Amino acid sequence: MEEFDSIIIGSGAGGLATALCLSRAGQKVLVLEQHSVPGGWCHSFTLNGQRFSPGVHYIGLLDEGQSTNDLYKGLGVANDIVFFRMNTKGYDHCIINGKKFDFPAGIENLEKSLIQHFPKEEKNIIEYLNLVKKVSDELQLIPKLKGFWQNITVPFRTKHFGKFALFSLKRVVNWHVKDPMLKAVLNAQCGDHGLPPNRASFPVHCSVMNHYFEGGFYPMGGGGGIVKAMTTKIKSYGGVVRTQQSVAKILIENKKAFGVELTSGEKIFAKNIISNADPSTTYLKLIGKENISKKLTQKLEKTKYSVTSLILFLTLDLDVTQYGIDSGNIWNFKDENVDDHFETLMSGDVTQGEEFPAFFMSCTTIKDPVSFNGRYHNFEVVTYVDYESFNEFDGDDYHCPKYEAFKNKIIEKFLNSVEKIIPNARKHIIQAELGTPKTNQFYINSTRGNVYGTEKTLSQVGPFSYKNKTEFENLFLCGASTLSHGVTGATYSGLATAATILNCKSDDLLIDDPTQKINIFDAEDPSSWSDFIHKKREDKKRTFKQL
Repeated sequence: MEEFDSIIIGSGAGGLATALCLSRAGQKVLVLEQHSVPGGWCHSFTLNGQRFSPGVHYIGLLDEGQSTNDLYKGLGVANDIVFFRMNTKGYDHCIINGKKFDFPAGIENLEKSLIQHFPKEEKNIIEYLNLVKKVSDELQLIPKLKGFWQNITVPFRTKHFGKFALFSLKRVVNWHVKDPMLKAVLNAQCGDHGLPPNRASFPVHCSVMNHYFEGGFYPMGGGGGIVKAMTTKIKSYGGVVRTQQSVAKILIENKKAFGVELTSGEKIFAKNIISNADPSTTYLKLIGKENISKKLTQKLEKTKYSVTSLILFLTLDLDVTQYGIDSGNIWNFKDENVDDHFETLMSGDVTQGEEFPAFFMSCTTIKDPVSFNGRYHNFEVVTYVDYESFNEFDGDDYHCPKYEAFKNKIIEKFLNSVEKIIPNARKHIIQAELGTPKTNQFYINSTRGNVYGTEKTLSQVGPFSYKNKTEFENLFLCGASTLSHGVTGATYSGLATAATILNCKSDDLLIDDPTQKINIFDAEDPSSWSDFIHKKREDKKRTFKQL
């Protein structure tokens, strides 16, 4: 019978960050992951030699002195991660009814770009983007306020957040902007939290926009590059990461957690149990409804999970740059009615219609030039879908001819959408594989195949989100349903959980180390690459030619 100081269930960004902080503090740590590779939504995988990352498409605030840069430095993994700066003239491209709008790096550049397209809205654009910046800054300030006087002046320090916190994104945009097309452009990034403008929390959207104001970055090796850096660091402190280890239950006695039991029947004991699984999985499956309080049961019954997704993993034998494809992501909408598109995606038969009214598309072989073999380009094309669309494929044996036929119809619909941007893409397909909500459940073990943990509506974020400290002694939560979602949000949740266990503040766990530095290169400028990058790129090309 093994014993540890802490066991972490699940190896997403939150679980790995918790494990890293606890192992660095001297704890004997065990991470258990049910998939064959660690990482959760951050993992990468290969299909016929081509790498894909289903959950990591870009990361923000990575320049020197910015928060994500400081985060990876403080965790001691900065030296082990390489990032590529995405197109500074358009890290995001919003295409609405065929018309393209770019999101350039720098809030001032975004202002200028939008004013060029919508000169009559100049004053409104400046006011709105300033409001987004102020609300996001105030949101980040709240947990940092210390002492009586700072806290008593919260209403004055966070007046913009307080004024708009209770409203939807759609309502606030409508108050500031008149042009329907401009509204759609400002709403385009709502896919980063998975809610339509009429239901999205305005502060959450502000936080997302602010995260990318200074540009987007993509890790070398995809999300797996971050996972590898974190797992290597955990192991360097004596931590253990085990894959293909499914937890059947969390062992509880007298409202106190003391270990886990695997599906194999093996029991492992620890002083602390940390769950990176969804709250519903943690409480209802691993602990059991009979063991939780009535108050928690009621909260779980009201909890809604975020959207689920369809992801097309596509490889093309084609120079896609001739069609304007670059390292920037593409948000494509049929027209400016973003709310209607969400409603269409969430209702009816997903195979109906020739195209998807809204989808996200990115070329990973341009964002990560090291992954390009000189010929094939890889794409991840994503849209949202109602989980109920896959109801007939419930159960573990959903892989059947009917399921494959269903997927093939969806792939054809995706390809119709892709060909609006890359004409005749079908003629150049090397592979086209589809990830569905069932795939998300199988590999990520997410409730109803969700992408962002709990739904990011006002009633489920901030003070209403799940706390990292639970009603059970020595049991803690981390991940996208707690502090925040996304790669960095989940990582910060891990810091918060570790800080609770170690009885310190999250900032105390970010250790200042002047030897730590993130190497950042421009994805599309070979002159900025180091010899190391050039060599890896050439090795990739040479290996491909030998096949």
